[in-house]
Amino acid sequence: MIEPVFLAERLAELEPQGRSRPVEVVRAPGRVNLIGEYTDVNDGFVLPAAIDLEIRIGFIPTDDRRVVLHRLGADGTVVEEGRAIFDLDALPDRSGRWADYAIGMARSLGEAGLRTRGIRGVIASTLPVGAGLSSSAAIEMAVAHTLLESELDAVDPLDLARLGRRAENDFVGVQSGLMDQFASNAGRDGAALLLDCRTLEWRPVPLPLDEVSLVVCDTSATRRLAGSEYNVRRAQCDQAVAVLGRDDPSIRALRDVEPDAVSAAVREGRLDPLVGRRAEHIVTENKRVHATVAALESGDLDAVAEAFAASHASLRDCFEVSSPALDAMVEIALATPGVVAARMTGAGFGGCTVNLVRPDAVDRLRLAVEERYPARTGLTPRIYAVRPVRGAGRMD
Repeated sequence: MIEPVFLAERLAELEPQGRSRPVEVVRAPGRVNLIGEYTDVNDGFVLPAAIDLEIRIGFIPTDDRRVVLHRLGADGTVVEEGRAIFDLDALPDRSGRWADYAIGMARSLGEAGLRTRGIRGVIASTLPVGAGLSSSAAIEMAVAHTLLESELDAVDPLDLARLGRRAENDFVGVQSGLMDQFASNAGRDGAALLLDCRTLEWRPVPLPLDEVSLVVCDTSATRRLAGSEYNVRRAQCDQAVAVLGRDDPSIRALRDVEPDAVSAAVREGRLDPLVGRRAEHIVTENKRVHATVAALESGDLDAVAEAFAASHASLRDCFEVSSPALDAMVEIALATPGVVAARMTGAGFGGCTVNLVRPDAVDRLRLAVEERYPARTGLTPRIYAVRPVRGAGRMD
């Protein structure tokens, strides 16, 4: 864990002003999605949880309008291209670097009429980069809590998440949904969050953490296709809606569609079979989200396992965003006694799996993955036993 005193010491070394003024610290967690993949961008339902892998920013407010953020690596030194420096009144264009998430968030806050301030800060992370655990959304939410002054308490958590999504969609250029920023900003201790991505109604869903632990397995596979293919999948879903909506104007998104309507459109030649498979995943995944919530609330872990297995198969075969590394990780987990459920999580093409594991089997899973996964893939995995935690905010 990144201790606040460490951030204060590094800031004092990197910024002269940090030596004489009190340092404030904000944190923003990453997230793991239990189920509901790609449904958020189709007005559907998701079930993420904020986790105790997170971004932290130690900073001092300044009287100017200049933002300087030093990004620290695991050894506490500033990483290559690790500085984000910009003026809030003359924001730079997109550069393709991590700083885009901070600049995009500052732009969204300004466009919303919220007052921002200059800061000098250091940013550090326990989130693995490129693992699909929403490090980008965590940066956006941490930066928002850093730049905003007294107005922060008046901003609804969902509104702040929407501003983060705007930064990612309009500035960074990734057409993501609301789930990542929402989970990072609104997380609850010990619970997942059921979010209706159309109405934005949500509620916590307590997890049976006395019966199962939450374990994330990082495949360490490079997610080269995730960004471009994410946008391709969104376009294919939009294409399905355009076709299906010709006969039924009430269809605004794939959340309005039943599985039978998709199969009929493919059978009648109105819908391309590939696009039909993409749509089939979304409409069945929404149902799996509700089935998982009901199973968690009734204590039926067997039903949770069935939903996880069906979700992974759909993402692999219909949506085609799994990978050999993800499939191997899931297969190894399910062959390990004490693993209740396993599936890929996130955008896919690498990244992580999410696993529900009996507490006494966590070490068994870790050993199984460390022994068998490298032999199957040639990759070195990383395993994280994580806790669902509260969302972004100031630290005492």
